[in-house]
Amino acid sequence: MKATWDIFCSVVDNYGDIGVTWRLARQLVAEHGLAVRLWVDDLNAFTPMCPGADANAPQQWQHGVDVRQWPVAWLPVAPADVVIGAFACQLPAAYVEAMRARATPPLWLNLEYLSAEDWVEGCHGLPSPQPNGLRKVFFFPGFTEKTGGLLREGSLLARRDAFQQGARQAFLQGLGVNPGAGTLLISLFAYENPQLGNWLDALASGEQPCHLLVPQGRVVAGLSQWLGEVELQVGSLCKRGALTVQVLPFVSQDDYDRLLWSCDFNAVRGEDSFVRAQWAGQPMLWHIYVQDENAHWEKLEAFLAHYRHGLSGDADAALLGLWRAWNMDRDMGQAWQAARQHWPELQQHARLWAARQATQPDLATALVHFYRNSL
Repeated sequence: MKATWDIFCSVVDNYGDIGVTWRLARQLVAEHGLAVRLWVDDLNAFTPMCPGADANAPQQWQHGVDVRQWPVAWLPVAPADVVIGAFACQLPAAYVEAMRARATPPLWLNLEYLSAEDWVEGCHGLPSPQPNGLRKVFFFPGFTEKTGGLLREGSLLARRDAFQQGARQAFLQGLGVNPGAGTLLISLFAYENPQLGNWLDALASGEQPCHLLVPQGRVVAGLSQWLGEVELQVGSLCKRGALTVQVLPFVSQDDYDRLLWSCDFNAVRGEDSFVRAQWAGQPMLWHIYVQDENAHWEKLEAFLAHYRHGLSGDADAALLGLWRAWNMDRDMGQAWQAARQHWPELQQHARLWAARQATQPDLATALVHFYRNSL
């Protein structure tokens, strides 16, 4: 009899939390043959990335995953063999009590946010005894062999390579995207950013044509302001100087992967798109979620310390300057121009980074191994 898994997701950051847990649930079913229930407290955040899903259904099957509405008034259910609370969300008290009442307590994992900070290695896998006698274990995704790894389906990089060799043009045309020859194709999925206009000015005044693809999201308002448009809508196509701006509909996770694979540069936000942009193997820019007292800067610098390894001195400085400009409100136009001077090296580096990370176990596999070793 296969093990049962419950994953609890409380939607906090629009799409980041559900993005990670939905990918994880799908992979646990598809590649490991597990029975997975995904509990989501806001299905309105789930349906955009899973076309065909019903935001009002208390229970539905999607890609082999048993997707459940996490109700405010909890109804009793039998706990699974493995229980994952994503990103420190609080499980229903009645469910926790049912876990305690089981003859064999479930493996209770707290899946943490992704971070490259040094302390993560020391905390990964640590148990946390609970007052009720249960034990919760901290499980940290990460970039080293002493962490839980990154979400990566087994065939992901092979599918990426095959797509880039033959299906890119047809995919873009299906989205209504038709970049001219020699155009730099850029995707932008970001939070509001005071440096957006500065960067757009640089793109618009550059010598190379640029086509900016912007999925629906919070950054669209800033684009409207820069363009002087009342309100950009899905399908809007605007041109200023060398820059064309196009607003895309929110797409499924698989199509978002294809969008990243199609672009020459990807500006992303949060956690899920951050990881997928790394697997795309193209130069990228991460808009990290802002925290009080700029605590997010430490997380940014910790990742950059890993990611920049192997770059030449000048390319290293250019990459560092670009990421800091975007996240620390510095001159983005100047930083972009500096990075463009090292483009071939940054392209090669991004590809090598993805290949190196792919030598480590992926997050879903690491979770399954952790459970089996706990038996």
